[in-house]
Amino acid sequence: MRIMPFLLMALACASTPASASDDYRQSIEAWQAKREASLRKPDGWFSYAGSGIVNLGRSTIGSASNNTIVLPKGPARLGTLTVNKAGVAKFRAERGSGATIDGKPVKGKVILRDNVDGAMPTRVYAGDAWFYLVRMGDVIGWRFRDPDSPALKAFNGIERFPIDPSWRIEADWQPYDPPHEIELVTIINTLEKAPVPGKAVFERDGRRFELEPVLEDDGTLFFIFADQTSGKETYGAARFIYSQPAEDGKVVIDFNKAFNPPCALSPHVVCPTAPPGNRLALRITAGEKRYHSPVD
Repeated sequence: MRIMPFLLMALACASTPASASDDYRQSIEAWQAKREASLRKPDGWFSYAGSGIVNLGRSTIGSASNNTIVLPKGPARLGTLTVNKAGVAKFRAERGSGATIDGKPVKGKVILRDNVDGAMPTRVYAGDAWFYLVRMGDVIGWRFRDPDSPALKAFNGIERFPIDPSWRIEADWQPYDPPHEIELVTIINTLEKAPVPGKAVFERDGRRFELEPVLEDDGTLFFIFADQTSGKETYGAARFIYSQPAEDGKVVIDFNKAFNPPCALSPHVVCPTAPPGNRLALRITAGEKRYHSPVD
């Protein structure tokens, strides 16, 4: 009779690793589900339906093919945009276009904000879709987003590598004192400066690897990396991972949460590419694979 408690204890101990593994798998599956839910939102990355560069001077905007800026939908002529040498952009709506800003009809000339210094760009609505400006270094661009876009309607999920707990890596954290700044090159060859607070160092297959993250405003570490799957199974320019700040000299990098940058999902978005030091001579068979859009 005395053997039963020991047998029960042995069974409980034996089940613990499997239980922990199941919990981890479920946590990653929950993260994946949340990620896909965000991509299905009407204002998610698949809502991008048009983009381009804005030149100095006067541009006409609308869906008619003779406009300077041709929108994928909306009125034939939405309005006129004028950008001066200082980069100030003024919009005048075409009479009868139905253009609105903040739910009100556009009257006279209106200055359009872009995203400089983290500002929220001014949205010029044409029905449920909207036009706005973005700044990438010295370049001013335009974007058009549509909650009824073909890309959003066609989205049916993203392929991934199988979940592998061994790709959840606890790396050594080596802070920089002081932090330094790097220039990230975007997919259109513009430059973006970003602060780097240190580097994560880890071993895999008996080799040593390093990754430098960008420091986000809330203290989160943002890793932009490429590896030997890039351009093959995964998107060529980079994949992204967010990690919590280092604790007790360690930082967790979970490659099962590696995800495609927005520019891998839409041709209308500009993203940073992986810095040279973050291009690893390693096949990272975890996280999201390359997205193959059903829409041309």
